[in-house]
Amino acid sequence: MSTSSRPANRLGEETSPYLLQHAFNPVDWYPWGAEALERARSEDRPILLSVGYSACHWCHVMERESFENDAIANLMNSLFVNIKVDREERPDLDRIYQLAHQLLTRRPGGWPLTAFLTPTDHAPLFVGTYFPAEPHHGMPGFGDLLQQVAQHYTNNRSQMGDHAKAIRQALQQTEPGHQHTTEPADTITLETVARQLEDEFDAVHGGFGKAPKFPHPTHLSLLLRLAWSQKSAQGSAYQMTIKTLGAMASGGLWDHVTGGFYRYAVDDQWRIPHFEKMLYDNAQLLPIFADAYALWGREDFGNVARGTAAWVMNEMQSVEGGYFSTIDADSEGVEGRYYVWDATELKDILDPKEWCFASALFGLTNTPNFEGQWHFNQVMTPAEAGTTLNLCATEAEQLWHDIRETLRLRRETRIRPNRDEKILTAWNGLMISAMAKASQVLHDPNYLVAAQKSAHFIKTHLYENEKLARRFRSGEAKFTASLDDYAYLIQGLIDLYEADFDEQWLGWAHGLQKKQDELFWDKETGGYFFSEEKGSLLPGRNKRFEDNARPNSNAVSALNLLKLYNFTLHKPFREKAKTIFTLAGDMMNTAHNAFAQMFISLDFYLDRSKEVVVVGLKQSLEKDSILKMLRGEFLPNKTVGFIPPDAESSFPVFENKTTAEGRTIVYVCENNICKYPTEELAKVRELVKDNKRYSLK
Repeated sequence: MSTSSRPANRLGEETSPYLLQHAFNPVDWYPWGAEALERARSEDRPILLSVGYSACHWCHVMERESFENDAIANLMNSLFVNIKVDREERPDLDRIYQLAHQLLTRRPGGWPLTAFLTPTDHAPLFVGTYFPAEPHHGMPGFGDLLQQVAQHYTNNRSQMGDHAKAIRQALQQTEPGHQHTTEPADTITLETVARQLEDEFDAVHGGFGKAPKFPHPTHLSLLLRLAWSQKSAQGSAYQMTIKTLGAMASGGLWDHVTGGFYRYAVDDQWRIPHFEKMLYDNAQLLPIFADAYALWGREDFGNVARGTAAWVMNEMQSVEGGYFSTIDADSEGVEGRYYVWDATELKDILDPKEWCFASALFGLTNTPNFEGQWHFNQVMTPAEAGTTLNLCATEAEQLWHDIRETLRLRRETRIRPNRDEKILTAWNGLMISAMAKASQVLHDPNYLVAAQKSAHFIKTHLYENEKLARRFRSGEAKFTASLDDYAYLIQGLIDLYEADFDEQWLGWAHGLQKKQDELFWDKETGGYFFSEEKGSLLPGRNKRFEDNARPNSNAVSALNLLKLYNFTLHKPFREKAKTIFTLAGDMMNTAHNAFAQMFISLDFYLDRSKEVVVVGLKQSLEKDSILKMLRGEFLPNKTVGFIPPDAESSFPVFENKTTAEGRTIVYVCENNICKYPTEELAKVRELVKDNKRYSLK
């Protein structure tokens, strides 16, 4: 980030922390918009599009090396119209040009994304990621690249125009076609997908693939369902899930001092992370660890879920309720400085007993694991570390609590990494869902309050005239919401309703779903476009079905539609979900692992999913016992509603659901056909666990 005394460029008028980081570059930056695009067109000058985000380490590196370099900046200013984009504010743009990068290079993209575009239709001429200022490891120097692209554009205008046209056509051809099956096939079982995941599974260290090793939350969510279906500790799904979650919980991906997960591990063994912390990663991993705790009762998984929730509330939630986006990996220009420890420092702040315990817990008598310092990885459990000091499990846990507090206070004296405090509707939706689910499984009302505060914040600041905005910062709501914003928020509101049974959330989710259908549904072939059609400066619309770092929003929408159908009995919702599955069917057959969220949603569709309605007094021990069971056990394919006797509801699922005075009655239904109502806890458990109408061979 620049500290120059130069006057600010146009980015100084923006509120995005990422754009503001570039406000004093000597580059004549524009934000994406009509002014920049018109200048490119009128001057017939190609566009240099640079996409990144505030916590991006290599974005910071490229800024220091190139965008703060006067000579390179002069080249950029003389040859191109330069546009800087925050990918978290404009995921619609990022998706299009990341896909272009993939098509051109046959490699996945990343950030910073560097794209050279035609001045008229904004088609990609050349796309890359990070480029060093000087040639390095076979990569061209950025200054040389600028001149080569500009010269090639000037001297080969017709050829480059044809090339850009071909790329545009290729982008269009990646969209799902008109031909698809008429029925979602149930021949693709969860176990079929699991077998493909086995091929990628690291049986030694856990996780999937090689370094850099990402958590892949949608894979883990899918495997949890399969492990639950198999009901066996010998099944591959159980083994993969347990191994991976255990490695993530004990290794360096998890912050053992204050909680929360880092972005990914740079090694195969989960020891050293890339130190940035993303809201959306933690929003996905929190419910996975909570569900694993519910399924297997492992206290270490429960502690990780609690620690993640605590970190979110302490460090990522604004006073008003909205959740912030990211925390940088760097502080003082050095990655990880805020998080790592020197052995001398540890011995200075810990007493001898505490040092012995911490040394055993983290293996601190070995060689430091990160540039001469320690990044904590557990080599044993706190209880096992306690035995080295002849402590019982309770004493060991208390000692570890005291040590952790000492370390936290010491860390607080350091210079903090930058926190990107923009509030994104989509990511808040994910965290609302996570906190609502965690409140149910872990029985902590504080998590529910946190989720409610976020929902109220979005409704107050990011929702107007029945439409959502994308982001809020510095008192300003800005940018048209994308499909992610609607799909993730609807998911969060449904989960929030099931946590507090306040119908305002379910009603809002219902209204948002109808608005999503209006704005994004493809009326020709079905499925949802990622962006709105009207008033857009985008080079095109995009419709995808595979997951990326977050679950695919078409797949999330399919599950939302099915759950809303259970409450509303509105048949078009179920038909839209079916259409999504049939559109994605061929792709799901060929690349199972890329469509984990779609398989999760398809599982709900094919399964004998349950609509559970509890009728009884708000203050009732019987009601509380039944809800505790429904919430505390892993029962993924269900919806749960509660209504007091004689209360009115606008949702058809509650019609004709009654109870005798003072009693709690439970209706367990499938496809709107209800079993004989019961008030027996054991019978309710039996009915909701009776699932899986389709084969799992």
